[in-house]
Amino acid sequence: MEIKNHLLQQARQLQSPNYGERPEGEQISLLVIHNISLPPGEYGDPYIDHLFLNQLDCSLHPYFARLKELRVSSHLMINRAGQITQYVPFNLLAHHAGESSFEGRKQCNDFSIGIELEGCDEEAFTQIQYHMLAEVTRVLLGSYSGITPERITGHSDIAPDRKTDPGPCFDWSLFRSLLENE
Repeated sequence: MEIKNHLLQQARQLQSPNYGERPEGEQISLLVIHNISLPPGEYGDPYIDHLFLNQLDCSLHPYFARLKELRVSSHLMINRAGQITQYVPFNLLAHHAGESSFEGRKQCNDFSIGIELEGCDEEAFTQIQYHMLAEVTRVLLGSYSGITPERITGHSDIAPDRKTDPGPCFDWSLFRSLLENE
């Protein structure tokens, strides 16, 4: 895998309108792992893309009503089959972390990259998702020196009162072992 001009060359590219400039001089120094499925626990539909592109038809499912005014994005999403979609170039700020704090620093969106895994708190992620996440993470570690293995965290760790993802089914040991050994 390769990053050119802050774009992962192997990813499908869909440009989200939900991004901003990082604060001047800000170094990318954190990787945040998330999970997402729309509706919760359902996979393989276009609703995640639609949410990040502000194109979600909120009349299609009762759960979507709560998402009507939401304007969010992530840098990447890895679906259950391992396909990667990039919504925001890495040098730009994606709206993935919300109110958050890491090592005393607030506003994690300012200095982080967010990766969504298609999934939920109650189900195991697929092996291909772990392999792709490890491969992407290695490329990010090599491209953005501020990100180190110690600066990879879950959304639940930076927003513990609000978020639970990537959830108890995310196997951190497996992910870290793939990161070191592949």
